[in-house]
Amino acid sequence: MLKFVSCSFAMKCKSYFLTFLFVLIAGGAFSQEIVNQTEIIKDKRIDQLVEKHKEYNLANPGVNGFRVQIFFDSGNNSKRAATVARERFMELYPQVIAYLTFKSPYYRVRVGDFRTKLEAEGFLMQLTAQYPNAFTVPDRVLVENKEN
Repeated sequence: MLKFVSCSFAMKCKSYFLTFLFVLIAGGAFSQEIVNQTEIIKDKRIDQLVEKHKEYNLANPGVNGFRVQIFFDSGNNSKRAATVARERFMELYPQVIAYLTFKSPYYRVRVGDFRTKLEAEGFLMQLTAQYPNAFTVPDRVLVENKEN
């Protein structure tokens, strides 16, 4: 009789233990849904700062990068000479954008939109035969989504 009682007691303990284990695992599984709910507490001025940043980016398109300057001159005929230099470059390299700008007292022709100086220097090496006085300059460049 003692063995029967101890066996029954052991089975009850095992049954309670398994029930407890099942409830613990099931409760853990349901509690995962509650953990994923996150409340974000932030200052209202952050949204204003993000909006100002968006406005700035719309007003100032592009990023800091590099271009290759192939021409600059000042004087009476400098605008015409810069236009000729730009057109000649565009004939030689139609896939590369050329920019003619004026910053007193110089007209400048700068070409390309390069994110890194290494890219600009690589392109400069291709230009040295036609434009021996060309050099790289830091500039605000336009970057489109293009795959290299």
